[in-house]
Amino acid sequence: MSNSASQWGCPTASRRALLIHGMTMCSNSWEGIAQLLVAEGFFVIAPNLLGHGGRRCTSYRISDFAEDLRPYFAMGTSYDVIIGHSFGCLVTLSLLPFLPKTKETTIILVDSAFELTEKKINIFQNMVLEWTANIKTPEEHMVENPTWSRRDCVLRTLGIAMVDPNTVKVFQQNTPWSSSGLLKNLQPHVKITLLVSDPENIPRDIERLNTKVLTGIGHWIQYECPDAIMDAIPLPRAKL
Repeated sequence: MSNSASQWGCPTASRRALLIHGMTMCSNSWEGIAQLLVAEGFFVIAPNLLGHGGRRCTSYRISDFAEDLRPYFAMGTSYDVIIGHSFGCLVTLSLLPFLPKTKETTIILVDSAFELTEKKINIFQNMVLEWTANIKTPEEHMVENPTWSRRDCVLRTLGIAMVDPNTVKVFQQNTPWSSSGLLKNLQPHVKITLLVSDPENIPRDIERLNTKVLTGIGHWIQYECPDAIMDAIPLPRAKL
């Protein structure tokens, strides 16, 4: 298992959560959600993906990002909840074969684009190149994103500062960009909730998907509306 990961809570907690960050982010970027999960009795692990958090990367196939995380499932290790954001959603879907079939797992996919045209790929590629070439300060992020906390703005800057700029090759090594097929024929033990800011990103003709469109919320749902993520997690109800 890579030692490039963040952990929160007690390892002996009765429930476990695995958090998969997106492009140009890092494991620490989950701090807000992780603290909310710990308060609900979870032990939380957030690995740094290849090319992120100071890690190097030589292959940029989504399948290789997922394979790198296989040790987190060693010896039958399971999770009650797995949350992915953006590119991390595609990695999360590639982890489904690693899940034990004897345990129900809640998967929350936060604002990912499962299908991208070549035009959109070029737009996102240029966006990442701009982010890594001209790293914004936390203060600049605060001005652009007034709903973010200062902590989240600092972590956004940290994520970009620690990413390998070559990770932008993800866009060229995963064409055609199409992952919605991974949502088909889901096993009964997998329960997926999709949170999106743009209804155009909802995959078509997919069964057994619990989908929620968050009107007025941007791409960074975990910063702008963390309660939407927590509401998608099955939690014990207080006794009346």
